[in-house]
Amino acid sequence: MTAATPAKTSAAAPSLDEDYALLKTAVRDAGALALGYFKQELQVSTKPDGSEVSEADLAVDAALKLDLMTRRKDYGWLSEESPDDRERLKHSRVWMIDPIDGTGAFLRHIPEWTVSAALVEDGVPVIGIVFNPATQEFFHAMRGRGAFLNDKPIHASDKATLDGAKMIASGGLFKKKIWQEPWPEVTARWVNSVAYRLALIAAGEGDATISLTAKAEWDLAAAAVIMDEAGGITTDHRGNPHPYNREDPRFPSLVASGKSLHKLLIERTGRIDL
Repeated sequence: MTAATPAKTSAAAPSLDEDYALLKTAVRDAGALALGYFKQELQVSTKPDGSEVSEADLAVDAALKLDLMTRRKDYGWLSEESPDDRERLKHSRVWMIDPIDGTGAFLRHIPEWTVSAALVEDGVPVIGIVFNPATQEFFHAMRGRGAFLNDKPIHASDKATLDGAKMIASGGLFKKKIWQEPWPEVTARWVNSVAYRLALIAAGEGDATISLTAKAEWDLAAAAVIMDEAGGITTDHRGNPHPYNREDPRFPSLVASGKSLHKLLIERTGRIDL
């Protein structure tokens, strides 16, 4: 089934600079709200896919939706914690939100969760913010303007060999029997929030990440802009780009790194059938 062609944004639409400013403020406010719930006893339920959702996730989602959609009524909306309204497919611009990415870490009082928010235009993420309120790391980017951490420019790693690479991923992944040849020596660091993993790689805090499990558009959209603007690449495990605002907002996998390393990663991951 083919997605509807998005309606083009009218000439009267807000500028991307205005949207960038709006999203920064909304995410900072949402982060403060989330931080108020952090390390508290919360009501938690289990979603049909087995993942956890807390009252904090829902409160932050509602706050962001109210903040953004009341100011941009003709934009679409896609969030992990909102029912998927397919009307978004008709819109040129769509907010993509994960109100608390890394809920598992959030509920276990580990400061590895983020508020992840993006603006997608005609299927391409153009503004992205990944905010870790617990550490006060505010990653942000607008397409064509560079990527920043707390307003200081960031750049992805230039590492060009796998040996000694710093992977922000599960260490057990590299020991599995799925690989046709053993990995060289790499170090692995697990981070619960996938958006945070990507933002850290964009900032040069790691060389790459690999995940061979499905990801959603709201998981990746914000960090994908930050990665692009920091000189990184974000694809699936076969090297295909991730298109956004589709009927099925799921991707099969994730491979992300600086440009020099990406081809070597895809040479390995691309041989795997998921």
